[in-house]
Amino acid sequence: MQRLKIGIIGDYNFSFNAHHATNLSLEHSASFLEIEINYYWIRVHEIAQSKVGYFDRYDAFWVAPGPYLNPFFLNGIFSRLTAIKKPVLITGEGFKSFLEFLVLKHDFNPGGEKLISDNLVSGRYFENIHIVPQSPSFKKLYSHFSTQELTAFRYSLYPNLLLDLMQQHIDVEAINSHEDLEAFSLKSHDFFLVTSYYPQVTSTRDLPHPIIYTFLKSIQHYSNSDQVRVW
Repeated sequence: MQRLKIGIIGDYNFSFNAHHATNLSLEHSASFLEIEINYYWIRVHEIAQSKVGYFDRYDAFWVAPGPYLNPFFLNGIFSRLTAIKKPVLITGEGFKSFLEFLVLKHDFNPGGEKLISDNLVSGRYFENIHIVPQSPSFKKLYSHFSTQELTAFRYSLYPNLLLDLMQQHIDVEAINSHEDLEAFSLKSHDFFLVTSYYPQVTSTRDLPHPIIYTFLKSIQHYSNSDQVRVW
């Protein structure tokens, strides 16, 4: 059986719970799906300075939560990830960074205004949030899984920015009880999902998180055929 090869982009620190949970959640879902995977952490500055062909070594990429030692490299990484059609998952801090990348790429803020708030979660600990699935695919994912998630990041977007993004570039997958954006996907990709919360942290061996095992299923489909969409 072919092993799926996943590149985890982030500056791994064993003392960060979200980093440890990233590894465990992949193992939970791989066991659930009865597939074999290999995953490798790639430091942000290393992948940013790699040649374009480096991305061909992996079947998919997960941009893990920060902190990022070199966040100024992220836009270049996002540019490469959006140019390929491989499955991509972004969780945690990368949510705001990727939104800022889209704003810059599509020139949504020529006046340099503040369109995305600062982090609305205070303190150093996870906060419980209730997410509200918006798309049919997310409603299906959460039909047998709790909508209570853990996060350390929450942002509010200028309403017109969200409308501009939705017109051509993103699909809203979930919001929170404050009606802030919590998860979105790219219209141009079969699986390119971005969440501000940490699905890996609420994953367990007995109940793998549906986002993570759907990510793995999309990689499996991508590796076996040209048809990737599995949700």
